[in-house]
Amino acid sequence: MMDTHGTPSVAESAQLQPLLEKFDAVLQKLSAAKPFAKPAYVTRVLDVARRVLAAPGGAPQMLARAAQIDRSGIFDGTDWALPERLQARNVRATLDQGDSALVTIELLSELRWLAIAKGHYLRQGISAEHALHFLREVLALNLDHVFQRQTEAAREKKQAAVAAVFQCIVDGIGYENILDQVVEEVWRILRQRPIMVDNVKAMVTRLAGYLNDPEVKTGSAPRGVDRLISALYSPSHATHEDPGIEAYQQRLETMSSQGLQQEAAAFARAMHDTGLVSVYHPVLIRFLRAHSHHQLLVTALGLSSTGSEAYLTFQELVDRLIDEAVYPETSQSVYGLTCLLERGILYYPPVPPALWRQINLVLTPEVEETFSLVYGVLRAPRVHLLAGVLCTLGQPLGIGQGDNPTCQSARALSMWAWNDPDYLLQILAWAARDGEVIVHFEGQRISSRELQAGLAPTLHPDLDPVSLVLVPHLDRIYWEMGRQSVGRGEDSHKWINPEFHGWWVNRGFAIAVDIHTGKLKDYEQFLRGFYATYHPYYNGNMPVIHPQPAGVAATDSQGRFIGWHAITILRVALDVQSQMRVYFYNPNNDSGQDWGCGVQVSTEGNGEVFGESSLPIAEFASRLYIFHYDPLEIGDRDRVAPEDLTPVIEMAQQSWARDRLPE
Repeated sequence: MMDTHGTPSVAESAQLQPLLEKFDAVLQKLSAAKPFAKPAYVTRVLDVARRVLAAPGGAPQMLARAAQIDRSGIFDGTDWALPERLQARNVRATLDQGDSALVTIELLSELRWLAIAKGHYLRQGISAEHALHFLREVLALNLDHVFQRQTEAAREKKQAAVAAVFQCIVDGIGYENILDQVVEEVWRILRQRPIMVDNVKAMVTRLAGYLNDPEVKTGSAPRGVDRLISALYSPSHATHEDPGIEAYQQRLETMSSQGLQQEAAAFARAMHDTGLVSVYHPVLIRFLRAHSHHQLLVTALGLSSTGSEAYLTFQELVDRLIDEAVYPETSQSVYGLTCLLERGILYYPPVPPALWRQINLVLTPEVEETFSLVYGVLRAPRVHLLAGVLCTLGQPLGIGQGDNPTCQSARALSMWAWNDPDYLLQILAWAARDGEVIVHFEGQRISSRELQAGLAPTLHPDLDPVSLVLVPHLDRIYWEMGRQSVGRGEDSHKWINPEFHGWWVNRGFAIAVDIHTGKLKDYEQFLRGFYATYHPYYNGNMPVIHPQPAGVAATDSQGRFIGWHAITILRVALDVQSQMRVYFYNPNNDSGQDWGCGVQVSTEGNGEVFGESSLPIAEFASRLYIFHYDPLEIGDRDRVAPEDLTPVIEMAQQSWARDRLPE
């Protein structure tokens, strides 16, 4: 693991050193080669360079070699040969659309700019000021890479090297000219209320350090940054100077009732305002719980009458959950617990006993080892898992797939947490306690223990605790269901989705493309079926009762096809402008994406609840390629107005379907 300053550990340095030696050797050969022979060495140099950049601590090492890399001739004959002619707006296209060699060249070019900006490399025709301006513009135009945003395009390209270089740039030049954009980006992500906020907290911490550095002159602080910093480090009067946990604990011991009331209210405001939970908040929660200040505990959680009644009804259980799961190391569990109580799911009879079982669950050695590696050993693995349960049940739309191709599994977890929480707790117990999940597919038993790896043989650990346990099992089960569906002549999701997700998934199935040719097939009828099923004006004003799985054609900001992606249709309703919108769940960690050709996914401001994405129904339909319907409840397809479908067809043909038109 790397320390908080980005310095690689001894073990990581030992892994990096052989790569650096190999790179230096091949770079030397490139530098020494005659001009006509250089192309023969470039491919090898770029291959090793990519591996170095992706390794912990590799980007700073390549920065130190920037001048040597530039002089080696690696950029000769390319667009990067004359850096003074490069334009910052073109960087994004290369990183998102270029092959691995082009991406690596672009990253080496950015490190060259950084070396010039820092004065480490004097290159004729380019000033340090010019280089600094160029890099600031690059950062401002690529905030998703600054924040390592999880988009389908980014996931396809495995952005370890990209993330490392952008972090190196940020560390090298700071955020000065993009502070406003950075702060707005943090707020934009937080408005979606994801469960995993470690990266956001790290960004707020960097911002706090940067803004409070006496050697940095930033002018006025960006709007909203104080609220972010105070939410983490000084959410109340007694924490205004970030005193440390032990000092705050001592202050609570001598605080008056009025002081405790003010503390409780202040923490609740900060948490609900941002979705971030300070490490001081669990200290207050545990103190109030230990001293039986029940009403103050309700205040500290910021509960409405619904949540307050749930707490008072199930007080023994909630108090035990606090005792077992709420610690500074699991601070986000406070928000998860609050949302769980507000949802009222404790009134669902199976949930309280299932949570009692979860409290006392004995984990397998494999799960304990995984949690110790990911979360450390200060708190027991069962603490982190129970804290994750609170967040998952409280924030079902905050579950993300991380940097893994497992959108199906993430969608299933979200759907169960939303619609069938006792089932989620049951299979979690099987996985965490027994190391096995057993399901049935068309009457046939499937055991995750008996299966090989699925879509993600190696799981990236940037997942919430519940996903970390369950996704390996679910991924294998999903893959096996797909294997058993091969050869049926239709898309396998027709059979997988109802069996994998639950009985409430409608058995009717529609797909926009021919699975053999990939071309559009009866596309207008497909759209008519969707409108007749989901549009209130055509389905008899029937709302979506149970969340329904669907598939979209994921596209980039240019409208180009990336791949098929699993989402959940949650509801269809008029927004505040009386425009019909589809509200859906997207398992990506960040759902506010630009799908190109004017289709910009919204996550707030159009009636969304936390975690929802939305699009006007025509724009959503233009990216839809699979949906489920109840054959007994579908509306009249023939009533769907042609003027509703024409713009949908045009938007599809301008984007993912442009190369899928029937011949």
